[in-house]
Amino acid sequence: MTDASSTRQVTIITGASRGIGAAIAERLAADGHDLLLTYRERRDEADAVARRCAASGARVLLLQLDLADLEATAALVPAAIAEFGRVTGLVNNAGITGRIGGFLDAAIEESEELFRVNALAPIVLTRMAIAHMATDRGGEGGCVVNISSGAARSGAPNTYIPYAMSKAALNALTTGTSKEFGPVGVRVNTVSPGTTHTEIHAAAGRPDAPAERSPNIPMRRAGQPHEIAGAVAYLFSADAAYTSGADIRVAGGN
Repeated sequence: MTDASSTRQVTIITGASRGIGAAIAERLAADGHDLLLTYRERRDEADAVARRCAASGARVLLLQLDLADLEATAALVPAAIAEFGRVTGLVNNAGITGRIGGFLDAAIEESEELFRVNALAPIVLTRMAIAHMATDRGGEGGCVVNISSGAARSGAPNTYIPYAMSKAALNALTTGTSKEFGPVGVRVNTVSPGTTHTEIHAAAGRPDAPAERSPNIPMRRAGQPHEIAGAVAYLFSADAAYTSGADIRVAGGN
């Protein structure tokens, strides 16, 4: 008799304690995924997300991690395999913006940390996940979703150009890896949210950004985290079996 747990998708989601990451975790748990979730701080919030996922029937491994520590980041895929026996998916969600402001005022030290979290950590995780999932290496295939930003196309002038640069790098990661590893059963896609109601704006120094930007959004409102999670869930579903290298913009028309 087949162990039902051995047929469940096992997905790693970084930055899952709140906002878009939490919404993705809860949606994928409801869709039948077991999860390795990471958080950097706010253990209570992370525990609450894990409990809600478990209530949907998911097995959950919750790990505290600063993605700027690339050595610690490299341990995530082995940890998931040790816990669940396999990894079938990865969501590179965690990201930081740096302070909102003009390009000339952006400290290089802040930009260096930003690139470690937003670009280098996804490189580390994606390499390890693909090495495990690729069918030419004995894997069973899988799916990677990179959470980018509309800023990657706009460049975010007067706001956070280094952040936009890091997200453009993430888009290039999708394009390159989807082409290189499509032949061995790994699909890689991007979801690019527009302005969304999360705490990332407060961390960047402009907590009212969603309301401020709403008049310039065709739908006249900022997005909600569950709306981003819906796009991610689609990319993990059987309906997306022929979708790879795509960038799904969830940005209210922008």
